[in-house]
Amino acid sequence: QVQVVESGGGLVQPGGSLRLSCKVSGGIFSRAVLGWYRQRQGGGRVPVATIWSNHTTVYIHAVEGRFAISRNNAENTVDLQMNSLKPEDTADYYCQVDHSGMIYWGRGTHVTVSS
Repeated sequence: QVQVVESGGGLVQPGGSLRLSCKVSGGIFSRAVLGWYRQRQGGGRVPVATIWSNHTTVYIHAVEGRFAISRNNAENTVDLQMNSLKPEDTADYYCQVDHSGMIYWGRGTHVTVSS
């Protein structure tokens, strides 16, 4: 059974930084495709950043140059470093694990960007 737990959300002022972390237990982490998604109030859940087993990454245009996804296969974690945060980054952030086509989600962590 794969378990996914996010942490690191909170309140930050515009222009500030936060680092989200996702801890994954179970499964073969090193082969999984890992992603961070977000869901704004009243909206759907959308991908923000994805990292493959070979560390290739992709980002949505809105966060390119500001966010960085990384993975640590030794610790089974995937992090999202968020810099130059904007109010429109306010959302619930979710970690997704794609393990050979089986999808697992964490419960999410909330980020509020406000002065």
